[in-house]
Amino acid sequence: MSLAIAGIGTAVPEHHRDQDFALSIAQQMCGSNGDHDRRLRAIYKRSGVTKRHSVLEELSHSSAAVSHRFYLPERGSGDRGPSTQQRMARYEAEVAPLATKATRRALEEAGIGPESLTHLISVSCTGFNAPGFDLTLIHDVGLPPQIARTHIGFMGCHGSLNGLRVARSFLEADSASRVLLCAAELCTLHLYFGWDEEKVIANALFADGAAALVAVPSPVAPHDAWRVVDNASTVLEDTGDLMSWRVGDHGFEMTLSRLVPTVIEQQLKPWLVGWLETHELSIPEIGSWAIHPGGPKIITSVANAAGLSDQSVAASQEVLAEFGNMSSPTVLFILQRLKAADAPRPCVAMAFGPGLAVEGVLIR
Repeated sequence: MSLAIAGIGTAVPEHHRDQDFALSIAQQMCGSNGDHDRRLRAIYKRSGVTKRHSVLEELSHSSAAVSHRFYLPERGSGDRGPSTQQRMARYEAEVAPLATKATRRALEEAGIGPESLTHLISVSCTGFNAPGFDLTLIHDVGLPPQIARTHIGFMGCHGSLNGLRVARSFLEADSASRVLLCAAELCTLHLYFGWDEEKVIANALFADGAAALVAVPSPVAPHDAWRVVDNASTVLEDTGDLMSWRVGDHGFEMTLSRLVPTVIEQQLKPWLVGWLETHELSIPEIGSWAIHPGGPKIITSVANAAGLSDQSVAASQEVLAEFGNMSSPTVLFILQRLKAADAPRPCVAMAFGPGLAVEGVLIR
């Protein structure tokens, strides 16, 4: 039995900044010299991002009015910014309202009352606290206190697609299930201080956001509903050190090697072709694509590997430009856009995470 998408809701913080303003903040945080400044400008210019949102007001154009800043300009070569404890305290204060907003929007689109939900899957890789935002959703949205909770943590950008696999399993096990998936990330709490080019690239891309999806068994959904019929995954060969996400003393530290797009372009197609063949499909028969925009070069590498047109990856490029890389919620933003546009199906959603791991979802 397939999973039918009954509703998708998204939310971003009210504070936002364009990439030029973000560059000026990066220059303060990196203690950049002339060479670093030139590299920073090039990285931010080529990011594919025009605007990003943050729970931190100081990272918006109204930052001049902020009296208590979370981030201060670098105060010497040893300064690494707020401690991980400080960043986690801010995560705990900020993540639940964003998740709640996205959830209410998903339920509204689905036309389903919160009391009818049986399972809650929460996804996040940018913070740890217990009780988590899943408990807040129960209290603030009105989910049943008996709802079965599952948390998917620290899996990175493909966490929502892992969540869809879990949701599909619940629905296949019990046709009475009604599942809420909510992914919420506050990536801007982990901006890196100092100069490390692979980490500076992450600073230029990541943003905050949340997305929620309501899933029901396929038989009870309208005939034109978007249905998840398969999930697939693979780990690309010899890539364990190309993308990482580790807890440091001053936030979580992302390493994003410049080799990632090249490896994806070289290794993705054989796995993708083999997976689609199990459904008697070929790449040209896929009507639309939701490619997680880890960065502009990752979108391009997938397009090159699969021979996709510019139009096929336009939704991914648009979400990257308008919101940046929000980690796990981002692919749901893209799916929401494709679904609203009644994009042709079958649709393939794909995201990449530390490992280097690939997650795929086939939607009909």
